[in-house]
Parts: sequence; C-alpha cells; structure tokens
Amino acid sequence: MSETTQSYGQYCPISRALDVLGERWSLLILRDLLIGTTRFNDLARGLPGLSRSLLTKRLRQFERAGLVEKIGATYLLTEAGRELEPILFGLGAWGARWTFGEPDPEELDADLLVWWMHTRLDTSSFPGKRQVLAVRFTDDVRRYWIVVESGDPSVCTADPGYPVDITISSDVGSLYEVWLGRIPVGHAQRTGRVEFIGPPALTRRMSSVLRLSPIAPYMESAFDARLTQVPA
Repeated sequence: MSETTQSYGQYCPISRALDVLGERWSLLILRDLLIGTTRFNDLARGLPGLSRSLLTKRLRQFERAGLVEKIGATYLLTEAGRELEPILFGLGAWGARWTFGEPDPEELDADLLVWWMHTRLDTSSFPGKRQVLAVRFTDDVRRYWIVVESGDPSVCTADPGYPVDITISSDVGSLYEVWLGRIPVGHAQRTGRVEFIGPPALTRRMSSVLRLSPIAPYMESAFDARLTQVPA
C-alpha cells in the first residue's frame, strides 16, 4: 500500500487485495508484466499515459507487496504475482463480452499499437537472420519499421535502410481490431481493411507471423457467446 493511500479498513480478502491492486494503472502494469515485459523502459513505452515517476512508485509498491522482484534491471513476477493471471485475464474476458465495442478515436494510438505488435511477431518462417516489416497507416502520416534481428525485434520510426520483406497497410482502427481479435485477419484482407504487400510466398504466411494480442482469444470467445445468445 502506498504512503498516501488509505486502506478500505475491512477485514475481507477482497478489501485487502484492492489495497494492493486498486490504484490507477496498477492492473495495466501487471498486464504487461504478465505478458512478458520485464524492463522499466519497455513498461514505460507500453504505457504512454503513465509518468515514469508513477511507474517507479507502483513497481516499488508491488515489490513491497511481494508481487514483483527486481533483479538487476529486470522486474520479475513472484508466485503471488503470477497467480493474478487468471484474475486479470478473466477481467479482460468480461470486458470483451460486456464493455467492448467500436474504438473511440482517442483510444487509437499508432505508436502504441506498433509497439504491442512488435513483441508478438513470429518471423521464423521467413528467410535470413534479419526480417523487416514496414507499417503504413492510411490515416496517419507517421511511418514505422519493425526489424527482427536473429529473433530480437525492435521498432524504428526512421528508415533503418534495410530491404523491406512485407509492408502492412491499414487504417489505425482496423489494425487495432485485427490485433485484438475483433476482426479475423482473413476477413480484414478480403474487405480491404488490411493489406500485406510483398512476395506472395511471404504474404501467405502473415496470418501466422502476426501473432495476435494475448487478449484476442477472449475477444473471439465473447463474439461466439454473443452469436449463440438466445434473446429473452
């Protein structure tokens, strides 16, 4: 619990859990830790609305609560932290079914989307030790390149000077919806909302190269549940 946060003061495990987890940004930081982000700068890059000072404060709170251990420059979840996974993703499943609809314009951040995507690419089926994917948004003038060197991905906002294997072309909203599993990749391609430009031998592999968000299975389950729901 932080120095400025008042306890709920109830002898109840839910109350005690909220004393640790109920502050702003806490669950989103834990989300990113659970999907494999371990370094401070990477956590900060994936949470652009969160100040670095508040991120530092939250991580220290998690350390004191026994959810996180700091080893060198790396933050690792403890057993207690890892046990939050079904709870946090259960919240995601509920949100996917009951609160998630069309994106609001202020929720669409091209920088953040490309950052999320770059950690979920599997280019092992592409030739060579370096693969380069360019991302071109039809409604955002910024340009992005994802460079994968021997399996290690990075994001560039200036041309890295390497040949591009595949260009991903889309508007920001459509690529978000594909990434989150709200629109199937194949459907997005057939309707022209997403286009993969490059050699056919590589474009055919993009549905497996572009591994979707960890929340995508919950989105798909929510969609299936809505289809099968019988009206009262």
